[in-house]
Amino acid sequence: MNTQSTSFTIGAVAKRVGVAIDTIRYYEREGLLPQPQRRASGYRSYGDGAITQLRFIRRAKHLGFTLDEIRELLSLSHDRQKGVAAVKQRAQLRLVALDARIAELQRVRDGLAQLVKSCRGHGTPDQCPILQALTDEEMPS
Repeated sequence: MNTQSTSFTIGAVAKRVGVAIDTIRYYEREGLLPQPQRRASGYRSYGDGAITQLRFIRRAKHLGFTLDEIRELLSLSHDRQKGVAAVKQRAQLRLVALDARIAELQRVRDGLAQLVKSCRGHGTPDQCPILQALTDEEMPS
């Protein structure tokens, strides 16, 4: 049985996870990833845990979590007492924020659709309702 853990270079980790090398370094600086061990050559050496953690971060970002929220989720993932309940609470808060953002985007979409519908697509720029809306002092709601 092999008791040694697998060791990867930063480039290999980046390729496996699908992120840029600079992203990995940034996550290290931000404390989202622990500082890796160094080889005798000075190069970073990562284990399987770094790959798992990077995938966690990447998936959480895709779900709309901020880096601060991801840092908190990572911390809660090790909390056996209240971790799961707290993670659910954070996810519920993120869901509420996403619903508010979707509502705002829908409002913006509806406004833009109304402007597009009212624009004839020809004539002079001073007759274009889209350009008028963009230059009006007050934003239409």
